[in-house]
Amino acid sequence: YLIERMAAQRAHVFTTISEVTANEAEKLLGRRPDIITPNGINVQRFAALHEFQNLHLKYKERIQEFVMGHFFPSYTFDIDRTLYLFISGRYEYRNKGMDLFIESLARLNGRLKELTNPPTVVAFVITKAGTKNVNVAALQNHLMFEELKNICAETQSGVGAKLLNSVARGALPSYEDLLSSDLQTRLKRAMHALKRDRLPPIVTHDMIDDAGDAILRQLRHCHLFNQPGDPVKVVFHPDFITATSPIINLDYDQFVRGCHLGVFPSYYEPWGYTPLECIALGLPTVTTDLSGFGTYVQRHIEQPSEHGIHVLGRAGRSFDSAVNELTVVLYNFVRLTRRERIELRNRAERLSDRFDWMELGKYYRQGHELALTRV
Repeated sequence: YLIERMAAQRAHVFTTISEVTANEAEKLLGRRPDIITPNGINVQRFAALHEFQNLHLKYKERIQEFVMGHFFPSYTFDIDRTLYLFISGRYEYRNKGMDLFIESLARLNGRLKELTNPPTVVAFVITKAGTKNVNVAALQNHLMFEELKNICAETQSGVGAKLLNSVARGALPSYEDLLSSDLQTRLKRAMHALKRDRLPPIVTHDMIDDAGDAILRQLRHCHLFNQPGDPVKVVFHPDFITATSPIINLDYDQFVRGCHLGVFPSYYEPWGYTPLECIALGLPTVTTDLSGFGTYVQRHIEQPSEHGIHVLGRAGRSFDSAVNELTVVLYNFVRLTRRERIELRNRAERLSDRFDWMELGKYYRQGHELALTRV
């Protein structure tokens, strides 16, 4: 601390990455930064030109397969009216706003139950926690679903040929014409093997401290148990997403592209790359005015909510007040039409150039020039 304080005091130019850390530096190090140098990204790394909507559809279908394998053995819902939300980051339960996210999900669940035909929301909590291994029941569900998927894939080409032969002769085929008795038996066996008489698990792994884990304790307290009548479902994945995962076979950026909304209601975040990465990938996001990214957005972008970035007010507000605001944001988002969500993703993707190093690098050049002047 003393070295850091002395370095700040004696530097020709003192910089920091955000208003959040600027306020800290003024109080703790005794000097207000000369220039704020916000973190940027290399937008070209995420660029998909005009393909990002197609990539969203491609990876959303992969997430849908995971959701069907996870939930459909127990019960089913309309997968075409299902939205995917997520929160990710280090396991800093309060700092990352995981507590606020889960409480908002519980209240959103209650509000959606009041609707006649509500959409389904699957909310993912992605973080690294202490685990023993992948949950056997969850893994079995996905293996059995994969078997059913393979049988359907094998059947697809054969059914197409039979259908073409039949309609070419001017006759609509019957069910028996398309599916042989042997194939019907295989499908029935696979369907029967997939069915389970238990609720879908809320966590994909066996935890080292299941009873003491903060996220699981709050999910249980909020009664988010993935009941059939709950419009809001939860999947706690206590490991980072990779393509080699036996549960969700996607890299993190692919997973983000397939979701509909990234939610990061941080209580403390010096900058915050996760919402910035969402924007670069064309995904609407939620951040807060207690994160460096959120304060930068407030200062430099007019009406950020119109561009897919909602800055949640947490500074000087109670936890309950912030939960209510986030609940309203989520409720309004899940009630958007498909066309409105596409337009919002388009506006978010167009905003990404504002956070490229080609744009934000100017603050570093200003700091360099100021240092030369003072020397």
